[in-house]
Amino acid sequence: MASCGEGLPRPPPLLAQPNLPFGYPVHGVDVMPLHTVPIPGLQFEGPDAPIYEVTLTASLGTLNTLADIPDSVVQGRGQKQLNISTSNQKLLNFILQHVTYTSTEYQRYRVDVVSLESKSSVAKFPVTIRLPVMPKLYDPGPERKLRDLVTIATKTFLRPHKLMTMLQSIREYYPDLTVIVADDSKEPLRINDSHVEYYTMPYGKGWFAGRNLAISQVTTKYVLWVDDDFLFNDKTKIEVLVDVLEKTELDVVGGSVLGNMFQFKLFLEHSENGDCLHRQSGSFRPLDGFPSCVLTSGVVNFFLAHTERLQRVGFDPRLQRVAHSEFFIDGLGSLLVGSCSNVIIGHQPRSPVADPELAALDKSYSAYRTNTKAQVQFKLALHYFKNHLQCAT
Repeated sequence: MASCGEGLPRPPPLLAQPNLPFGYPVHGVDVMPLHTVPIPGLQFEGPDAPIYEVTLTASLGTLNTLADIPDSVVQGRGQKQLNISTSNQKLLNFILQHVTYTSTEYQRYRVDVVSLESKSSVAKFPVTIRLPVMPKLYDPGPERKLRDLVTIATKTFLRPHKLMTMLQSIREYYPDLTVIVADDSKEPLRINDSHVEYYTMPYGKGWFAGRNLAISQVTTKYVLWVDDDFLFNDKTKIEVLVDVLEKTELDVVGGSVLGNMFQFKLFLEHSENGDCLHRQSGSFRPLDGFPSCVLTSGVVNFFLAHTERLQRVGFDPRLQRVAHSEFFIDGLGSLLVGSCSNVIIGHQPRSPVADPELAALDKSYSAYRTNTKAQVQFKLALHYFKNHLQCAT
């Protein structure tokens, strides 16, 4: 049932028998669909014998050798099974050195396991069939400016006063950074700021749907995610987070919200009937070269990310209300996440507002923000099915 999704099934381990007489590639043989590649490193170093018989077998492609050898020595050219029979070990190795693999089906990503046999000895090695990933390069321009690298994105709902206060704080420190706002409130806002892109949505469309909309419009290399009730201050140094992503392999790096790092670690325990996901607070280890940063699995709602990699994981629009950790669970295995304590953003106070209209909006917002029992059950059911889980701790 769950095999309809990504990540399943998982290939079994390849085990090498002791004292194999073969040399063969353990890793790194890649072929594009419908293309041919040589298989490097094939050789036979077994004991002397009157006749050497070696068989190569593939399942997703065909085998051949570029060696100009009679059919009495090499049989099965262009087939899934290639049989070599000769009394000359040097000739055998010459043939093996020129063996090729041809992909015969157009597939996005598959792994063929090719076997190499001689008498009772069997070696197996993988051939990966895949198209190369196209690079995406970002032109830094003649003058590398922060606005060319970073876009700020946020989602808002029934909190226009919070959003406007947050935008004002951004402009105090970053006057020209583009801010993308996704809003599923009842009434659209008028925002007098040429660097704000404002997108309206159907009423109450949802938290993750809004995040998807905002992220989809980002054209810069990085996107900074913030909540609509945050406050920028003199410790909200976006440049520091950019430096971390530029100099490491991290995909996402979080900061601190008034000292709250909200770091958590995720561990996946495999089993046949569904995996177990274990979550613990904290981090794995310090990030090399950045003493204020650590490696972890999930961070607070204030983070800088590679836009392309964030879009690749995406935010499940079925999660309409309170959701955050679910994004990092979906990204487990494809996102490398860090957290830095020296970049801090503020949070607007939760004190009640005097304006009756704003107070009514706050009341409506609170009602939407609180999950019902049915929504909690839906989240759990979605979580367990989509991620092929049988338990979570």
